[in-house]
Amino acid sequence: MALAFTTIISAAELAEHLDDPTWVILDARFTLDDEQWGKAAFAAGHIPGAQQADLGTDMAGPIITGVTGRRPFPEPDEFARRLGEWGIGDSTQVIAYDADGGLMAASRLWLMLRWLGHDSVAVLDGGLPAWLASGGAITTDDGSRDSRPFTVRLRPELLADVDEVDAARVLPLTCVFDSRGAEGYHGGGVYQDAIRGHIAGAGLADRAETKTTDGRFRSANELRAHYLSLIGDVPPSEVIFYCGSGVTAAQNMLGMEIAGLPGARMYVGSWSEWITDPSRPVEL
Repeated sequence: MALAFTTIISAAELAEHLDDPTWVILDARFTLDDEQWGKAAFAAGHIPGAQQADLGTDMAGPIITGVTGRRPFPEPDEFARRLGEWGIGDSTQVIAYDADGGLMAASRLWLMLRWLGHDSVAVLDGGLPAWLASGGAITTDDGSRDSRPFTVRLRPELLADVDEVDAARVLPLTCVFDSRGAEGYHGGGVYQDAIRGHIAGAGLADRAETKTTDGRFRSANELRAHYLSLIGDVPPSEVIFYCGSGVTAAQNMLGMEIAGLPGARMYVGSWSEWITDPSRPVEL
């Protein structure tokens, strides 16, 4: 049986499998500033064989005003149907990439596949820039595949809901971490939400600290030291990550997995859901 990639993959490793019919590549480029940019970028050129996976339409379900955050997960069966349309079956190796090494939607896509029980999914380390730097080609050709059945084996234990976060944030043996940068954590900078700050009691785990200056993930040993400095003796299963709308916190989920510290959970609703109820405490 071929080795499965379950966390990250290098550009060189991906290049060796471009023609493998059991592999599916998904282009998850996206920006919050212009939600149509990903589609335009994909049309202008993408990794050969890739299909576009859009955060706004493919990776998010309907927003319920006053209840959900800005990027709720879709219903499992609906997302499974979309995976099948991309040609992803139970034994498919999936590779996701974006414009900046997983900082945006590629890590979210990785988490969502694992949420549905699919382990053979990896993020392209360094994203499209690493692919281009390695000499990789891009194309405008259609990479669509024949549909395949995808079996849902849901893992609800990967996620935490708002009530679990509310309980965990005040317990000394549970850690809730904000994955935004220090500026956003303290209510500064550009905000997509009306209220600024962070969940009261939450610590800071800036997801950008998982990366080197060239946009690749730090080594497993470096990441392990980084996360242990944050969580101490708290077991990974008691760690919850969130961000603004449940996208970039997935990079911390992936970082923990690379570090050999599996079991953390993500609060998908994140800040944008937390603030829908004014009784939930916030801090700056």
